[in-house]
Amino acid sequence: MSCLKPGVAPWAWALALAGALHLGPVHAQGAAPTAAPVAAPASGPAASVPPASSDLDGPLFFQLMLAEFELASGRPGPAYEYVMEAARRLKRDELFRRAVDIAIQARAGEQALTAARAWRLARPTSLDAARTEVQVLGALNRLGEAVDPLRAVVRLSPAEDRAGLISSLPRVVGRASDRRQAATLLDEVLRPFFTDPALATAARLASARGWLAAGEAEQALKAAEAIQKADAAAPGPTLIALELWSGRPATDPLAVRAQTLISAFLDSGKAETPVRLAWARALVGAQRYADAVAQFEQVVRERPEDAGPFLTLGALHLDLKQLDPARVALQRYVALTEAARAPAAAPSPASAAAATPPQSDAPADAEAAAERGADGLVEAWLMLARIAEQQQQFADAERWLSKVQDPARALDVQTRRATLLARQGRVAEAREAIRRAPERDAQDARAKFAAEAGVLRDVKRYADAYTVLEAATRQFPEDSDLLYERAMLAERLQRMDDAERLLRRVMTLKPDSPHAYNALGYSLADRGLRLEEARGLIVRALELAPGDPFITDSLGWVEFRLGRNEEALRHLQAAWAARPDTEIGAHLGEVLWVLGRREEALRIWRAARERDAANEVLKETLARLKVSP
Repeated sequence: MSCLKPGVAPWAWALALAGALHLGPVHAQGAAPTAAPVAAPASGPAASVPPASSDLDGPLFFQLMLAEFELASGRPGPAYEYVMEAARRLKRDELFRRAVDIAIQARAGEQALTAARAWRLARPTSLDAARTEVQVLGALNRLGEAVDPLRAVVRLSPAEDRAGLISSLPRVVGRASDRRQAATLLDEVLRPFFTDPALATAARLASARGWLAAGEAEQALKAAEAIQKADAAAPGPTLIALELWSGRPATDPLAVRAQTLISAFLDSGKAETPVRLAWARALVGAQRYADAVAQFEQVVRERPEDAGPFLTLGALHLDLKQLDPARVALQRYVALTEAARAPAAAPSPASAAAATPPQSDAPADAEAAAERGADGLVEAWLMLARIAEQQQQFADAERWLSKVQDPARALDVQTRRATLLARQGRVAEAREAIRRAPERDAQDARAKFAAEAGVLRDVKRYADAYTVLEAATRQFPEDSDLLYERAMLAERLQRMDDAERLLRRVMTLKPDSPHAYNALGYSLADRGLRLEEARGLIVRALELAPGDPFITDSLGWVEFRLGRNEEALRHLQAAWAARPDTEIGAHLGEVLWVLGRREEALRIWRAARERDAANEVLKETLARLKVSP
């Protein structure tokens, strides 16, 4: 070969592959290969040690010097030939590596592969040779030829590293252009290890993750099920099942199988707390709060000194209107967190304000708040104030609010204090308290509108709340959240045309948000209007938020209005199982009642009433059906 033939290769792909396989970099250029070390002069007894002999003779030294000269002169072809001749003769790793480097510097992928293959042929027990061949094949996008060298990389790695190396291989699939082809290749590479007792679980898990990365959910789940059957203590199949379960409707057959696998592992007594915690968080993400509560209660039993899960547990109980358990969990969180922080200096108000993001009451955010330390305490104090307020223990509510000294949360505190005033009939004072809150920017102005409307809505001053939001949407005409809240109040006030107009505006502004579709669909269904259109809107909402229990409830309700009682029952039972909300219970009980299953209906209504006896939908349902559960 008189010259190298340059070719363009995706070297970024090679670097990604190198990271997955724990490879060193492929050098674009490098120093000349070093000869065997020459002993340095030394004083004392060590000076008598004879120098190590070298196989670098004069002609070879001249040949390598000539190769470097050719390379420096812009002629990589002859340089490559000189180094390759020396490498084949001496079978030295550093010479083969230098040949690969020269080819890469010249962007000559085929010659780099030739050098890598010659290296592995000459040195079949060299891990570096096998790694380099894999890396070059990846750079050339010729994964199909990498089966044998990939197996060699696994076999030649130290025994203690093999399982970890196998576990890293699915990352290669995730970066391939044809992921299905890459997953098939991965199975071919791993097949010999499926029956190796030390590596079988790691190899089968890597295979399952490869199919998961390729989007082949069925194949990934089958692999996970087989692994669990063979190794019941392995957590990996459960983690794969969690990924497959998340984001799917509860009735999806694949989600049902995934949950069966998860439950079997959690019930086996072999599950470690982090796996249970991952499942609990997934349930929160799916708004299956009642199921999440059961898992978090198990977590806090297993780790009673960990504060974070208590905060999430308290937030979940509060969302489910289980006020006493919420208070107990949150007070435990506060006690643990304050005890942990006691030896450390408290942060200054300025530094706390700089680190504190806006408040969120969502249970899914509670653990994240717990990990933020001081902000987790603020979240807990605010939730404890809400609980005391709802139990009309106004002095206790003020005591919790007084603990919040963070300037960034001043509006949150002022809003809660305003709610306390409004609940005591002091609505004018409540509104004035919010209006006096500091307003640093447009976001604060928007938040004050929302807070004032929320306080008025809580005390059923719907017309006044609508007027506030009307002013808000004039100032913030593109704010879809304010428009949505205004639409909900318009419906309360029986201004249906306004409600529909506002909801359709929200759909235009946020076409991928499910809430406006669901709200309009439910509103039409509840009034018995344009039922097929209503169903279409709700189905669209469910496509955007699969498995959402409130949207599933809406779908059940529109099916009931359409006279499809059995279909309605199926959806409403799924919604109630996921989220035993009072309004969902009111709907489910009515469908059961109409179907003649009256004892079941009464049981559901009693459970719903225990959660929120003041719920208007439940009260209207029971009054209309003349039922007293």
